[in-house]
Amino acid sequence: MIDLRSDTVTKPTAEMLAFMFRAEVGDDVFSEDPSIIALEQKTASIFGKEAGIFCPSGTMTNQIGIKVLSDPPGEIICDELAHVYQYEGGGISFNSGLSVKLLQGDRGRLTANLVSEAINPNDVHKPKTQIVSVENTCNKGGGSIYPFRDLKEISELAKNNGLYYHLDGARIFNALTEADYTAKQVGSLFDTISVCMSKGLGCPVGSVLIGSNEHIAKARRIRKVFGGGMRQAGYLAAAAIYALDHHVNRLKEDHLRARKISDILNGLNYVEDIMPVETNIVVFKLTEKLDLNQFLGKLAEMGIKAVAFGPRLVRFVTHLDFSDDDLNELEKSLKNFRI
Repeated sequence: MIDLRSDTVTKPTAEMLAFMFRAEVGDDVFSEDPSIIALEQKTASIFGKEAGIFCPSGTMTNQIGIKVLSDPPGEIICDELAHVYQYEGGGISFNSGLSVKLLQGDRGRLTANLVSEAINPNDVHKPKTQIVSVENTCNKGGGSIYPFRDLKEISELAKNNGLYYHLDGARIFNALTEADYTAKQVGSLFDTISVCMSKGLGCPVGSVLIGSNEHIAKARRIRKVFGGGMRQAGYLAAAAIYALDHHVNRLKEDHLRARKISDILNGLNYVEDIMPVETNIVVFKLTEKLDLNQFLGKLAEMGIKAVAFGPRLVRFVTHLDFSDDDLNELEKSLKNFRI
């Protein structure tokens, strides 16, 4: 079976498992798990931030980050494609008491001009704008990467208007692998950053929220309320440490295979359009004559798993467990596809 539904479907490598089983652990709720402490410090250091907190999921780190920065009632600005809006169960309003102002950017990417126009005036009829959140890379934007200039201009705008700035960095290392900026440059722009370990980096579980000492201290209280405190979770943290040391540079392989998939799709008469491929996500649109569910069902019969991503849209995501042999099999199946 070739599973292209997401980069979350990977299994730990033998080397990662061996590293996990050697981990030194303790009770993290008592701040006594040395592996978790090491991961939090390591992730924060990579981005030049003061502290970090390990959580079970990227949704939790996003939601905690937003709550840390919020003072309800108020409003957060994000793109209409943002994961924090699309895929986190309405958590912004439920957890943080904020309304959401959605903007239409370029494949999920905002600009300072768009954000500037969306900041509410000082009017009691309007919720107070408090936070700007961006996603890099943007999942629903087909793995699109922010230019550093745009990230920096939004950061400056936020600071000048007394707003906080949050990064959903679920696939930030995919972006950094291809972009012309560094993790520390990114870290200097944001108040809080959510870094997911279970996507491109191939870990079984976990994300880290990083920020200032003050913000992460507050995040620990919120994580407790959310039920996110774990005990001897250092085995999971060890997987993330291993991934940061061994799985970042190999992301280029995933990106190359994604571009090859795009080239294959470009020659098929049942594919109408393909989003530009910048990282490991391939989103393509089927022609009107082809039913989406029938297409996905036929792929499944051929041993290929994919997900619907909108009207006539299909998403493939390359990852640690998708090899060149799998790519060759995928090419044969797509070219031989018949309904």
